[in-house]
Amino acid sequence: MMLASRTVQTVAGKALPASRRSVVAFADRWPEIKEQALLGGGEARIAKQHEKGKLTARERIALLVDHGTFVEYDSLKLHRCTDFGMEKQQFYGDGVVTGHGFINGRPVFLFSQDFTVFGGSLSETHAEKICKIMDKALKVGAPVIGINDSGGARIQEGVASLGGYAEVFQRNVEASGVIPQISLICGPCAGGAVYSPAITDFTMMVRDTSYCFITGPEVVKTVLNEEVTQEELGGAKAHMTKSGVAHLAYDNDVEAIRMARELFDFLPLSNNADVPRRTTVDPRDRADPALDMLVPEDPNHPYDMKTIISKVLDENEFLEIHPEFAKNIIVGFGRLDGRTVGVVGNQPLELAGCLDINSSTKAARFVRFCDAFNIPLVTFVDVPGFLPGTSQEHNGIIRHGAKLLYAYAEATVPKLTVITRKAYGGAYDVMSSKHLRSDSNVAWPSAEIAVMGAKGAVEIIFRGKNVEEETENYKERFANPLTAAARGFVDDIIMPSQTRQHLCNELELLEGKVEHRPARKHGNIPL
Repeated sequence: MMLASRTVQTVAGKALPASRRSVVAFADRWPEIKEQALLGGGEARIAKQHEKGKLTARERIALLVDHGTFVEYDSLKLHRCTDFGMEKQQFYGDGVVTGHGFINGRPVFLFSQDFTVFGGSLSETHAEKICKIMDKALKVGAPVIGINDSGGARIQEGVASLGGYAEVFQRNVEASGVIPQISLICGPCAGGAVYSPAITDFTMMVRDTSYCFITGPEVVKTVLNEEVTQEELGGAKAHMTKSGVAHLAYDNDVEAIRMARELFDFLPLSNNADVPRRTTVDPRDRADPALDMLVPEDPNHPYDMKTIISKVLDENEFLEIHPEFAKNIIVGFGRLDGRTVGVVGNQPLELAGCLDINSSTKAARFVRFCDAFNIPLVTFVDVPGFLPGTSQEHNGIIRHGAKLLYAYAEATVPKLTVITRKAYGGAYDVMSSKHLRSDSNVAWPSAEIAVMGAKGAVEIIFRGKNVEEETENYKERFANPLTAAARGFVDDIIMPSQTRQHLCNELELLEGKVEHRPARKHGNIPL
């Protein structure tokens, strides 16, 4: 980075005072300095970034925030490292662009790592820039969006860069449950760098150009003698379908950023802000007769719970979170009468809607996010129980299933539950039952609320005698919601077509809900 040479300035043939000459000289150089700061690592490296199908740090910000609203901080900051000749390599901004802007008129703080500068590696000053905007976001009460594209810690700085990561992690934890945090992985994210996105609320990846892992393919090969590519080890597909690290994945930077804006619109600015509400033309009393015929007569025949969810929500609009991970449960955001709601639903198309380890942890984390930010919860139940088997038991289904139970039980936001078909055994309790202080529990006429299915129950009770006759008797008594309604475990039995109207009415009634719990530092969720 070269600076313009200084010359003595004169006015009317007379030399200016030294202090004034300095100001004039800086004013002459300022456009060049600004241009250098905007170019990051330079035009050649920007071209390489584009060749990989990736946008630059500034291009991503320009797409993310409303036009002309971005205000940058620390654009001239430089690193302080003097080892290994680093003092000769200086770039304004030090590999990360930070500041604030607006998304659809609402404030957001953000950072975007610049891969054209030292591969986006994190230095002490790089971390200071990120920490500054996170501190300010907490003071203001506005979300933080981080765009990650980095080779990890800057090796030349050693422990100083590691300390920088820890400072960022600390702020991620302090911000958790206070302001929403969204991470976009638009390139490499390796080593200690992965823990910041892991702490944030939502992680989005770009297919084929982004990856996350603790140790790369070279280390895996050296230690385990296992050949694996970056994509196989930590690409978007692996984290969407296997690990559950990524909540959403898209084909390119532009699509990912567009969806980040959409997700942002559902979220409140902080835990003290109101849930977003937008004008809708969808009538709150809209009935959908198709729902009355959606659940099959055969209790073993699957159907798509997403169809029910979309038909009930405003404009049939549903943003699913974690769509490729633990498909036997559905979580995501929608709106009812304009208000944001969090939706959880069992999916009969996958594992018959059983709860297992992955679905329990997936739903538990989503429920806790909604509770932290005062987003009402709507739960659609069709669950035949927990998935049996030694693999599930030995890997801790008891502990992981308890996470979902715990999440629903501790949630104090409005909780609305609709039982569409099966609600069996302990899984009935876990899925936002009346016993876990759900505010409104209704059942469709097709609901079955019992310890287990009729055949299994009869074989245990009658030990194989008169199975057919007793099965019909059991069905007549329990293969409907009447017994639960008689005990007050469901508040009402409604026609499916009335579901939207019921939920909108209850949501309005519960808008000012206040629920007091015993004072404590925090609970001890079974992690």
